[in-house]
Amino acid sequence: MFDFITIDENSRVPKYQQIVNAIIQNISNGNLVIDQRIPSINSFSEEYYLSRDTVEKAYNILKKRNIITSVRGKGYYITRTKLISKANILFLINKLSSYKLKVYNSFIDNIGPNSHTDLHIYHCDETVFLNLISKNKAAYDYFVIMPHFKTEELAHVSYTDKVIKALKEIPKEKLVILDNFKEGIEGGSIEIFQDFENDIYNALNKAYSKMKKYKNLTLFYPTKTVYPYPKRILHGFRKFCFERSIDFEYLEEVYEDMVIRKGDLFITIQESDLVSLVKRTREENFKLGKDVGIISYNDTPLKELLGITVVSTDFNIMGETAAKMILEQKKGKFKVPFNFIDRKSL
Repeated sequence: MFDFITIDENSRVPKYQQIVNAIIQNISNGNLVIDQRIPSINSFSEEYYLSRDTVEKAYNILKKRNIITSVRGKGYYITRTKLISKANILFLINKLSSYKLKVYNSFIDNIGPNSHTDLHIYHCDETVFLNLISKNKAAYDYFVIMPHFKTEELAHVSYTDKVIKALKEIPKEKLVILDNFKEGIEGGSIEIFQDFENDIYNALNKAYSKMKKYKNLTLFYPTKTVYPYPKRILHGFRKFCFERSIDFEYLEEVYEDMVIRKGDLFITIQESDLVSLVKRTREENFKLGKDVGIISYNDTPLKELLGITVVSTDFNIMGETAAKMILEQKKGKFKVPFNFIDRKSL
């Protein structure tokens, strides 16, 4: 094994981290194979004139990540079979929704068989996210991250100071930012994103000719939820209404027994609000697209089946583009298409 590993005395990377990186890299390229015995801590430290504590720290990191294992009385062995693939990817999403899974599935379909992708959900929680990064920052070739976090007040925030610090510790060429790009924040070498404010603004302008027949416009925008939504959605909605001189209101949710009148137009973000609204419309014997209008945020197969008009990001393109840019080793920023899809509910 010593033939494949070098320790750079002049590198800013700590020596224990160099050991971790070198062993992972040599598993990936096939120089080290499963069940192969690697040198003991004492042998490694003597070969490279390193302290025993340095080598032991590296081995402990590799053990925690299940890359190597120790057998009492026999030594250390390679165990991480998943690292043999050409590219090892950590995919971090903020919540387990149909939209996020659509991105992930599209990514997996396009990245191909010569890679391994581990999916983790951090639930918009900064602490969970930071722990995942800390434990895995040396074990993967790429980090695909959707940055959405919540404050203690359950407000949405794209990045926190601690998150920015953690991302800066990942080599930029390994970092892929998906879904949420924010000006002024240095991201990865690949950024594939929505423009939340301008996306909804432009999509509603496309829908405006059909919206004009309705008298009242209401947006259901939850401000305190376990998985908060970017305020830029609300900003784009307000901008559209102000420029078009449209009277509007926004509510937290569709309330039970909420009054619905002929000529109302509703925009929903949460799935639960859409379901409640369709139910209330039916209870009042109103016809969707004629008496009452509904536009939903982000498309799903069920919305297509039910004929619900949507304004939506193309999540398949988001995942597909990320995979292709990794495979083709391309860098840069890509704005994902955001569409107005007209169906019978408008």
